[in-house]
Amino acid sequence: MKSFRRQSASVNAGSMADIAFLLLIFFLVTTTISADKGILRQLPRVCDTPDCTADIPERNLLQVSMNEKQQIMVEDNIVELTKIKALVETFIDNNGSDTCDYCEGEQNLESSDHPKKAVISLSHDALTKYNLFISVQDEITKAYYDLRERYAKKTFNKTPDQLSKHELKIVKKAYPFIVSEIMVKRSL
Repeated sequence: MKSFRRQSASVNAGSMADIAFLLLIFFLVTTTISADKGILRQLPRVCDTPDCTADIPERNLLQVSMNEKQQIMVEDNIVELTKIKALVETFIDNNGSDTCDYCEGEQNLESSDHPKKAVISLSHDALTKYNLFISVQDEITKAYYDLRERYAKKTFNKTPDQLSKHELKIVKKAYPFIVSEIMVKRSL
């Protein structure tokens, strides 16, 4: 009598590696990797001239700071985020020295002399939330954009997106974006 030895059932796994490799390639090719978003800021050029380290008169400096309680202060007065834009515009466009023919400011003697001399000093505490810091930066940027837009309409009768490169350079020169960010002081 014949004895039958049963062989254990097995699966041929020879092509498994090929299938896994093809799936890996498929997912790598079809997956989209989202690009990181950041702040679109251009770092200032290195300045070797003495006027870069010269003292700024107090009236030409607007101090905007944020504390650990997430409060925004402009010149040591607590303000709401929505008021930052108007305060910055008023400060930059003040025309305190009466030498700016395109400014529409109040000519307050305690505020900035000229848009080219106005400096926004932005500082924050180490515990300030990132979202608040970015929101304040956005409000300052909006103020500069609105001033530049008004100047472009008045001078060239165009919106900023219609300006040529040369005209845009003139607009940026009239209202230069001068923001000084103070290094964070960390308490131990």
